[in-house]
Amino acid sequence: MIRAAATSRTMDEAVSQLGPGSLTEESVQQHIAPLFSRVLASDRVYLANHSLGRPLDAMAEDVREATSLWETKLGDAWDAWLEEQEGFRARIAQLIHAPRVDCIVPKTSAGQSLRAVLNALPGTPRVLSTRGEFDSIDLLLKQYASLGRIEMRWVEADAEGLFTVPGIMRHLRQEIDLVVISQVMFMNGQAVHNLEQLAEACHSVGARLLVDSYHAIGVLPVDVAAMRADFVIGGSYKYLRGGPGACFLYLSPDILASGLRPLDTGWFARENTFGYERCDPPILRAGGDAFLESTPPVLTYYQARSGQQFTLALTVERLREYGQKQLSQLKLYLADAGIEAIGGDADHGAFLSVRQTNASKLAETIAERNVITDARGEWLRLCPDCLTREEELRTAASALHRALEQMHS
Repeated sequence: MIRAAATSRTMDEAVSQLGPGSLTEESVQQHIAPLFSRVLASDRVYLANHSLGRPLDAMAEDVREATSLWETKLGDAWDAWLEEQEGFRARIAQLIHAPRVDCIVPKTSAGQSLRAVLNALPGTPRVLSTRGEFDSIDLLLKQYASLGRIEMRWVEADAEGLFTVPGIMRHLRQEIDLVVISQVMFMNGQAVHNLEQLAEACHSVGARLLVDSYHAIGVLPVDVAAMRADFVIGGSYKYLRGGPGACFLYLSPDILASGLRPLDTGWFARENTFGYERCDPPILRAGGDAFLESTPPVLTYYQARSGQQFTLALTVERLREYGQKQLSQLKLYLADAGIEAIGGDADHGAFLSVRQTNASKLAETIAERNVITDARGEWLRLCPDCLTREEELRTAASALHRALEQMHS
């Protein structure tokens, strides 16, 4: 853990040099940008931070630490590797205010987390979800339903294209076992408020609540205890700057105390992991450790470390405040160019959305102008991060304006 401590000190020193109060472009460029010198060497205007977050320089060194352990210690590297796994769990627990570290179970994707929950529920679970869930979640639910593994009911968006807690509660009945809902919708960034009310309504009819917080963690203050969700899924790919594969499943203490038994498990969940006893049925570890699986992908814990440390050091609240200012500024530049965007307010996550029937083509066109965004359905998504300069926001708005003129000419 020597490298982890050194990285943390460097980060803490940079953050301390910012001083108290709100972030400014000048302070970020002076003290924070040097931590990202490798990725900032490109001259691209990168506004796809809602998709793949930009890594710190420390990320490559952290991964090198993991591979060096492999090279020098071989099988004895497992002591350090498993210590890092616990560090990963502890940092996620801190970020989402989980009451216990063992409530956090490392997974390689949000989809793997959802499958672990579906496979643990008894019988043929009756699931209620929205038409606005991310593709992997949507696909998994439909595939399970097509194979008769679950029964599905869907909630459509309201007249304004939104998904709300009252709208979902109108579909909640005694026969529902699980409700699946995003905290922030991936297409247009809509934040779903009052999830604690939905949790209470679910529990009143015997249902459980699973919240997909992928687009909320690192963006909005997430408090899973206050939310009262039974399950939360998410990962480090986006705002936590941890790259692919570093995801998690949160199980509430009530769920862990309920006796829910995992089908998706493995030998690292065994009570005496390295004892090689072959009990039948297996004796699993207590709490969330029973949901661990087979040999874990340890490199992802190192890969995710610096981004988690960075977010904890700056705090989500401080990053959110600065991000809202950037989004408001970008929204103004777009409006000056005659482009309407949504977002940049308390009802949305970390990105702006521009509605266009040819959104994918629009993203390709502005990429030719060195402005990197993406599109989901009919929504073009634009997401600065704290490293984005005001000049880049102006450039992006101008590039989008010219692209639209070109496409409509």
